[in-house]
Amino acid sequence: MNVPFKLMKIFPSAKTVSLKKPLHLHVNNKIIPTRTNSTGNEASEKFHDAEKKDPVIVENIDRIALIGINRPERRNAIDKRTAKLLIELFNDFEKNSTLDVAVLYGKGGNFCSGFDMKELAKSRDEINTLIEECTRYKMRPLGPTKLKQFEKPVIAAVNGYAVAGGLELALMCDLRIVEETAILGMYNRRFDIPMTDGGSVRLPKMIGLSRALDLIITGRQINGRTAFDWGLANRLVDTGTALGQAMNLARIIGTLPKTSLLSDRNSAYYSTFESCNFEDAMQFELRNANNAICNGTCLKGIKKFVVDGQGRHGSFKVN
Repeated sequence: MNVPFKLMKIFPSAKTVSLKKPLHLHVNNKIIPTRTNSTGNEASEKFHDAEKKDPVIVENIDRIALIGINRPERRNAIDKRTAKLLIELFNDFEKNSTLDVAVLYGKGGNFCSGFDMKELAKSRDEINTLIEECTRYKMRPLGPTKLKQFEKPVIAAVNGYAVAGGLELALMCDLRIVEETAILGMYNRRFDIPMTDGGSVRLPKMIGLSRALDLIITGRQINGRTAFDWGLANRLVDTGTALGQAMNLARIIGTLPKTSLLSDRNSAYYSTFESCNFEDAMQFELRNANNAICNGTCLKGIKKFVVDGQGRHGSFKVN
């Protein structure tokens, strides 16, 4: 019997946990099955049926939103329905106070291969309709990429192909955990398709104009190692471990005090994408810092260092 991927203290890989026997609860010396066996395993069957039908699946695990693009037969290419679902799910994540971090990944061995061109190949009218819908719903073809940033951190677990719009989707995230064998690139160049989901905005900021233009102009691919060397990947991990490593990182981030973390994150985004000059960015940082000090647990953190001795001599406990 296969069951959905669940959180462990250490995630060695992104593979689904498989159990040969049903799970049981022991209550007052009685054994109560939490799932029925095989042919009568309705809960598991419903999950897998939904997994086959829904283009995006989500699990909330220990204050982490685990959001999976579920179109493996199309290498997780994004169609209009999937784009709208991604917007809805990320909006839910933003509003849910019980969630601190999101992890975005792709089912079936690939992160995302971009927009599903089958939707546009029929006629020019299909392209015009897509443009009109993007304008009407204030979205982009891949969904939530129009946002400068989310209110809370988002991590991309990148394996297989992350190309064209799929790479733009990864760039939307705060951090990228990339497998060595992952393939990244602006494949849209090969088909005379422009970037529409922030690639030309975010990529030069992250890796510099020269390297960004190398990918944008040539459409060539790079592997995970090169992405890491260029600063496009924040962590380089073994094949098959990106999701697990992303979940581990999300758990660590989730244990950190939130007020100053989000404040400093906002300041970094502002200075990168919005500030008109150095002084403007410095003033924004100071205003953010003042708000964080007044509304957060800054004083408590200071006492941890001064009174409890946390952080001295390399000793620090995250809690």
